[in-house]
Amino acid sequence: MAERILVVEDERMMLKVIEFRLKKDGFDVLIAEDGKAGIEAIKNWHPDVIITDIMMPYISGLELIAYTRNDLQLKVPIIVLSAVGLEKTVVEAFGLGADDFITKPFSAEELSIRVKKNLLRR
Repeated sequence: MAERILVVEDERMMLKVIEFRLKKDGFDVLIAEDGKAGIEAIKNWHPDVIITDIMMPYISGLELIAYTRNDLQLKVPIIVLSAVGLEKTVVEAFGLGADDFITKPFSAEELSIRVKKNLLRR
């Protein structure tokens, strides 16, 4: 059974690129276009890795990380994507329980390597 990767991203083109690459790598991919849909997907789909943007409608990526770690008590690896390369945001994401951080723009190859690396660490 393929590992399940949840991608929570509000930029449709970015979402399609990520989904295409991860499916090509053999992963089962579910996409959510905002933080609210992302939280529902986490509760119902139980992903093996979560990839989330920071700036999204309804619920931010930081709120999604906090909810996953504190309310759901899940240890699933979380990779944060963000154009916001601010050190404060990175530190906050890690403080809330993120496992990895990738600044946009990034290569699909880099994302693929980081997903596989985080799956090995589980």
